[in-house]
Amino acid sequence: MGGVLAFFLILVIAIAFLMFLIIKANMHPVLSLLFVGLFAGIAMGFTPIKSVKLITEGFGGTLQNVGIPIMLGAVLAMGIRDTGAAKSIANFFIRLFRGKNLELAPSLTAYIVSIPVFGDITTVLTANIASVLSARKGISMSTMAAFTELGLNLTHAAVPPTPGILAVALMLGADLGLTIIWGIVVTFIAFLISWLLLKRWTEKEKIDPIPDFVKGIQRVESNNIEDLMIKGETLPNAFESLLPILIPVFLIATSSLTNIYLPEQNTIRNIFAFLGDKVIAMLLGVIYTMFLGIKYKGSVISSNREFSENNKGNTNPSNSIKDILLNSWISRGLYIALPALLITGMGGAFSNIIKSAPAVEDIASYAVKIPIPHVLIPFFLGVIMMTAVGSMTTAGLTAASLVIPMLPALGLSPVAATLAIGAGTLAINHVNNSGFWVTTQFFHLNTKQGLKYITVPGIVGALACIAVILVINVIGLI
Repeated sequence: MGGVLAFFLILVIAIAFLMFLIIKANMHPVLSLLFVGLFAGIAMGFTPIKSVKLITEGFGGTLQNVGIPIMLGAVLAMGIRDTGAAKSIANFFIRLFRGKNLELAPSLTAYIVSIPVFGDITTVLTANIASVLSARKGISMSTMAAFTELGLNLTHAAVPPTPGILAVALMLGADLGLTIIWGIVVTFIAFLISWLLLKRWTEKEKIDPIPDFVKGIQRVESNNIEDLMIKGETLPNAFESLLPILIPVFLIATSSLTNIYLPEQNTIRNIFAFLGDKVIAMLLGVIYTMFLGIKYKGSVISSNREFSENNKGNTNPSNSIKDILLNSWISRGLYIALPALLITGMGGAFSNIIKSAPAVEDIASYAVKIPIPHVLIPFFLGVIMMTAVGSMTTAGLTAASLVIPMLPALGLSPVAATLAIGAGTLAINHVNNSGFWVTTQFFHLNTKQGLKYITVPGIVGALACIAVILVINVIGLI
């Protein structure tokens, strides 16, 4: 027992140290995680050389699993932006809801786009949509922010191939396809529950969109769908726009299902085992998006030029569609992917220190004695880590490193544990998370409003998720 208590004491000190370095010292999370990992390793009894070795192995092992999908996801994001696919998806929801409950347009757009695309990029992609619809119908940005960020974070937390939950699933040995399928089921139900519970509350405070986002946008009193549509350059249709996201999700999920229901030597199973590999599935999504870029090259050239003007030095404002697809998208994507790659890798390094500690093996015997449903244990670990470190990826990887030795004793499937951790990392999204500040900036919220309309919906969404997970776990579906 003494070893376990010492372990948790060191972990608390390490996380407090990490928060100090990131928030107070304003140190980049990558270097902060490196320093804290070294401290934790030495404090837990490893030699300095062993600590460095564990960090190196954890960093390399994590990037080996998720590095290429992260890079491909970033390139995919450039395509979704430049082709106008995000706007087209929003228009699809405007039509679907017949011009009513328009906060669902950017929210469900974010819910879908965030599956392969980084959260901060999705926030930027959907903020303009939310602002335009806010101005058109007089919907408060408090409502837009609450549900757009909730939709984004739900899939970011629990649906691969988002990097964080992808890494957690691989660490725990969870089947990726089943994690995607059940992750979508759980998060969509949680979104609907949260929307029904919070909609009236978010409407009580009137917050206007950023003026620069809505120049020339006139208020529309009617529910005429054509008046509400996001127009401008030629946009792909909804099906074309959804395919960059649906292709990798479909292939990975189908691979898992054929793996379950077809015999090992079956040709169809082997074909989908290849197509459903996370790298191949994401690559096919990128290739399709490039063909979409060729079809809508006017929009792509215009959007690339706009990006170049706003981010001088990061890309070349080329008018050649070939150069944009094969060079600009990739260079822009890699520029955005680099921080996520390094943070994810270093988060894996930190978690490798934790899961290698001798005391971790003893934690399971104490955890199973806690008189609560066992699926709540990985959930609460996710909540604690997210509250402390402010990064879903780091929080999930750290929680997973603690859950790995517990799985046999807890009697949980890897899919159930993965989703429970993901649900936990959805909660307590606050000031130590960079995504919190990106959202407040683009949705015109001050810090107090951010805590109300980002943090609170995240807590409600997390509780709704774990409630659904608990039910399907008790039934025996996961």
